[in-house]
Amino acid sequence: MINEAKFYQYFKNKTPQFSFTRIENTTALGTPDALCYNKKGHFFTIEFKVIKGYKIRFSPHQIAFHVKHPLNSFIMVTRTLKPDPILYEGSQIRDLVTSGLRLEPIAKSLDPCIKILEAV
Repeated sequence: MINEAKFYQYFKNKTPQFSFTRIENTTALGTPDALCYNKKGHFFTIEFKVIKGYKIRFSPHQIAFHVKHPLNSFIMVTRTLKPDPILYEGSQIRDLVTSGLRLEPIAKSLDPCIKILEAV
């Protein structure tokens, strides 16, 4: 079984073209899990989520963060058994709350997710 820390490590190890800063923050609640930097010199954030079913749980602070920062913010989801990234834009947070994985992502699987993030 995979948890969010292992999912983050998996993605980080598969993407040496990005610079990652893990954000462990107890004061600014809702801040995404990682601040990332691509080769184009652009920053973006990723919230990593590991789920069992279709529903994705977000705190009110996480929702507020993505509503306030809809650009260059992403939510990467996988199931508990194996890391297979599914990528959503931060601007999709409200629909993710109501629809979960039934919402169409911007990318599915590792390579398409990487291409989206390289293009930021």
